[in-house]
Amino acid sequence: MTSFFYVLDEDARLLFVDDDPILREFAQVNLATASAVVDVAEDGLAALEMLQRQRYDLLLVDLEMPRMDGYTLLEHLRADPATAYLPIIVETGREDVQAIDRAYRAGATAFVTKPLNWRLLAYQIRFTLRAARAEATARPQPLAAVA
Repeated sequence: MTSFFYVLDEDARLLFVDDDPILREFAQVNLATASAVVDVAEDGLAALEMLQRQRYDLLLVDLEMPRMDGYTLLEHLRADPATAYLPIIVETGREDVQAIDRAYRAGATAFVTKPLNWRLLAYQIRFTLRAARAEATARPQPLAAVA
């Protein structure tokens, strides 16, 4: 008999951005752990509002949403120095070449298709978080201003 264990066993704060309320609820149920917090937003504008109030370790973003779609959100986040390196996994029902290419050109870190396999997604999040954290430690830091 194998015992159940949480894949996301490191401290992390995730933002799941999708216009489907059922998927948002599933994300909180399937991805949240004792050490991983999952917040949700219904579109890109709501995500930007949340990012002004809270720092996130990783975003999961749908491409097709009202008010602000995932492509526009990606472009906005990559243009801002504060979120330029934030890992962003696109989660979408689109799997055509144009959607994949456009998402990566806009700044996606990874790409998964719906329907979501929550266990596999948790592993992908874990890997993406570890890679982003390792990259952050290797990235040259800006010099502090001399007073």
